[in-house]
Amino acid sequence: MSRIGKMPIPVPAGVQVKIEGNTVTVKGPRGELTREFRPEMHIVFEGGAVRVTRPNDEQAIKALHGLTRALINNMVIGVHEGYSRMLEVLGTGYRAELQGANLVMSLGFSHPVVITPPPGITFEVNPRNSTITVRGCDKELVGRITAEIRAWRPVEPYLGKGIRYQGEVVRRKAGKAGKAK
Repeated sequence: MSRIGKMPIPVPAGVQVKIEGNTVTVKGPRGELTREFRPEMHIVFEGGAVRVTRPNDEQAIKALHGLTRALINNMVIGVHEGYSRMLEVLGTGYRAELQGANLVMSLGFSHPVVITPPPGITFEVNPRNSTITVRGCDKELVGRITAEIRAWRPVEPYLGKGIRYQGEVVRRKAGKAGKAK
């Protein structure tokens, strides 16, 4: 049996799990998430924990078993604690600021880049150390929005300018060598 799939998902106090067929709804202090899963997986809520079981040992079903358990666990953690990703904006003239809920960035283009957060996502900007924090209860959505922001100006390897994940290591390249006489 899958090592990930067979583990029960503990449901903390203040989080409600509702299972209707193959649709799971998780509600907590940070929001509500609903997701529909494949009908092959059997999902039950018993004894303060969610358990996922599979009907047989086919390879595709085994893969779905661990995936289903991991997705439900991410939902429970998301509505209870939430998720966040941090980005660093590095470069001369590159900056980010909030205007209302929108993120407005100056990235060397002739126009500012305005990003409107989808429902459930909030932005925080720290202008002192040029960091952007993306917060939300849906792990997948937080990661996707963070990747979309980073895609506006990925880090270039010569000067290291651009938007990078916090802690990301960028391999630097040497510039052009001077002409030898």
